[in-house]
Formats: sequence, structure tokens, C-alpha cells
Amino acid sequence: MGRTIWVLAVALGVTLGACRTVVPAIPPSAADAPDTSGTWRATATDADKQRIRGWYTSWQAALADARAKGHGAEIDREGALLQPTAALPNAHLPPGDYRCRTIKVGAQGRVGLSYIAYGWFQCRVAVEQGLSSLTKLTGSQRPVGLIFPDNLKRQIFLGTLELGDEKMAVNYGSDRMRDMAGLVERIGDNRWRLVLPAPAYESLLDVIELVPAG
Repeated sequence: MGRTIWVLAVALGVTLGACRTVVPAIPPSAADAPDTSGTWRATATDADKQRIRGWYTSWQAALADARAKGHGAEIDREGALLQPTAALPNAHLPPGDYRCRTIKVGAQGRVGLSYIAYGWFQCRVAVEQGLSSLTKLTGSQRPVGLIFPDNLKRQIFLGTLELGDEKMAVNYGSDRMRDMAGLVERIGDNRWRLVLPAPAYESLLDVIELVPAG
């Protein structure tokens, strides 16, 4: 594998093999929790738990902002990708290489753009001793993290954001501006999305579409 992140390995009780390994400190909220079974709730920071709890509110605010600024047709054109309740059963994201593209919806503040759709980049999903890792391999903003089981229609992504020409991800929980939390959902045959509510930068919601490469 080109890169993998070791996210809260002590709390998870797993060891992830990698060419690039980051061993993060455990945030106090996770270290003090009695549950060390490897669930996302035992691993996530308090801020990321709040992001997950508020995913629908963040999504509605993002869509409202983008539509109010003239991007309604672009939102509608994306169909299920930008529909909050479009998740289908069996959210499992199989290992392999993917094409992935990011759409940023809603603007933080009055200056930023309320809708930006980027082109296709490369992502990879790999099996990591009972969990999966998701890494965006190309582009200037690259989520790197782990995928945790949750329920029939979603999995939970916890990770960090790699920027620019950086060669190593920062430790999860060490920088709230880099921490990322989102929902992994299936929205069609061989089509998934990673929904990132309330990202630290630029937008109110990021949605990353994933389809198998090749």
C-alpha cells in the first residue's frame, strides 16, 4: 500500500501495517472512555461525534445556502449524490482502487463559493485487520483514515486531512482543523459517497463520490 494511517491504535486494539505509519496520541475523551472495543464512538473526538450527530442539519444548511446563491440546477443534476436520504442498504465499501470526486456545498462566511464540483481523482480502500482504510491518493486535499461499521445504511469514516505536497498525515485528534468525520453510504450499483458534514475549511458540506476504477 502507498499509505495507511494508524488511527488511535491503542483504543482500537489493532495494528495497521503500512509503508507510512502515523502513531497518534489518544485524545482525552477516547482515553477516558471505558469502551475500547474499536467502535467509532470509542475512537472519535467529541467534536467529530457532534459532526456525525448533526449531519442532516449540516446538509440542509449547505443545500439551502447553495440554492439561494443560484446553484439549484447543479444540485438537482447530481441526483442521488446530493440527496440526504438517498442511502441504500449494504453500505460496505469493498477494497480496491476508486475514481473519486469532491463536491463542496455551501460557503463558510460571505466570501467563499457556495458550490464547487471538482474533477476525478484517485482513491484507494484497503483491508486493515478487521477495518478498512480510505485514502485519497491525488489532489491538493486528501482525506486519509479508517472506516468503521455503524448500521445497515452507513459506515463511519474517521481520519485527517493531508494538504498540498505533504507526505505524511497528521495524527488524528491532534489538530481539530485536520480531523475529519463522515458517513460512508451506498447510493447505487457500484456507487458510494463519503459525506463530510461541517468540514473545517471553506464549505458547509463536502460529498466525495466513489466509483470503482477501470
